[in-house]
Amino acid sequence: MSSILFRPRTAYAFTKASRRLFSTKEYQHIIASRPVPSVALLTLNRPKALNALSTPLFRDLNAALLEADAEKEIGAIVITGSEKAFAAGADIKELKEKDFAGAYNGDLFAEWSVITKIRKPVIAAVSGYALGGGCELAMMCDMILASPTAVFGQPEINLGVSPGGGGTQRLTHIVGKYRAMELMLSGRNFSAKEAEQWGLVNRIVGEGEGQVVKEAVDLAQNIASKGQIAVQATKEMINAAYELPLTEGVRFERRLFFGLFSTKDKQEGMTAFTEKRKPNWTHS
Repeated sequence: MSSILFRPRTAYAFTKASRRLFSTKEYQHIIASRPVPSVALLTLNRPKALNALSTPLFRDLNAALLEADAEKEIGAIVITGSEKAFAAGADIKELKEKDFAGAYNGDLFAEWSVITKIRKPVIAAVSGYALGGGCELAMMCDMILASPTAVFGQPEINLGVSPGGGGTQRLTHIVGKYRAMELMLSGRNFSAKEAEQWGLVNRIVGEGEGQVVKEAVDLAQNIASKGQIAVQATKEMINAAYELPLTEGVRFERRLFFGLFSTKDKQEGMTAFTEKRKPNWTHS
């Protein structure tokens, strides 16, 4: 289907089915693959730059995310990097010469928010460095699995700037004001173990090259095996909890919950439960 070369960069045991990529486009800075029919795997691919997040990389990533979001058979998406670096930050060479007018008029980092509009669940599989923009990219995903080697941080203060991709907001929501102050004002990195303790990552996976990608794909496949309408509606409800007061959030949840009663999947799921069989989802 695709002219993209299949070049797995992990030890994940891909099957022949994984060679059928969902993408029909040539991506220069990512590798788009399909390890199982229901999961898209997007691998950041700027190894010489430790997957530094440049504008061209984000354009590739956004295009692949939108393509996966539109592909009916795909139910969940995994984003990963290399064993050495998930993404070591924004591309400083690209930012160094920008001034206020250039950043403001060009709406710098606006393209970074596309991932937050994706309706299907997105899982980050993090090994190695996830610093600055890399940490922000991971936090924009819906879940984070980390290898024991993962190192997180928002060290922008060391460059004379602040986080600009949502780090001050998302990290503060997750770890609290005082810890966020310490981390971002000192610029210190923190380990996968600390990230797990603070609730930044779902869990640390077992050691071994490619293990974090394998477990992320397994989790994505599990999620993709559910009815997609209910999955996407639940994701929307959870995200609303960060934006709405409790009373409004519960009201929003109830409206979407009632809406799910009009779907064929609701009828199939409850019928299958009473008949003690697996449901046959039609995502309708």
